[in-house]
Amino acid sequence: MSSKKSYKARRTTRVGRDYAQSAHAISLRRACRVIGISDSVYRYQPDTTRDGVVIAGLQQSVKQYPAYGFSLLFKILRRWGYGWNHKRVHRIYCRLNLNKHRRGKKRLPNRSPVSLSVPETINGCWSLDFMCDSLFCGRRFRTLNIVDNFSREALAVEIDVSLSAQRVQRVLDRVVAWLL
Repeated sequence: MSSKKSYKARRTTRVGRDYAQSAHAISLRRACRVIGISDSVYRYQPDTTRDGVVIAGLQQSVKQYPAYGFSLLFKILRRWGYGWNHKRVHRIYCRLNLNKHRRGKKRLPNRSPVSLSVPETINGCWSLDFMCDSLFCGRRFRTLNIVDNFSREALAVEIDVSLSAQRVQRVLDRVVAWLL
């Protein structure tokens, strides 16, 4: 529970108790019972003087391990032999403003994109692409597509269930023989 919420809860409890006590002229114990809290909760004052040892331990661990967040610092404190409750240590950790922000994603530096070279003649540059799809019955097949980059003409399309390296080589030899 953060200090903001507990302060607000204590304030509203105090206001409710004060109203019940003044408007109806009842005792403190009775007013607390009416609003639904025990009188020991109403009278409780947190003792922040006991936190000095925890603060010193946290500051020492932060000094030694500045890049660590709460969970790692708490493990370090446990390793050093301190048996403090993690909620107490976290409350003090937040009160000391040691909360570490999560590191953002490392951005790559901006690169100047180089435009693709455009072929100047037919058959100057080809593209070879494998594609895969499946039939309605679930059987898969592959296609080998060879395209001329200048004219965008499909020079060959080979379709089969599997395409071996020898088959790809035969198709390329066939296209080269056809064009020459």
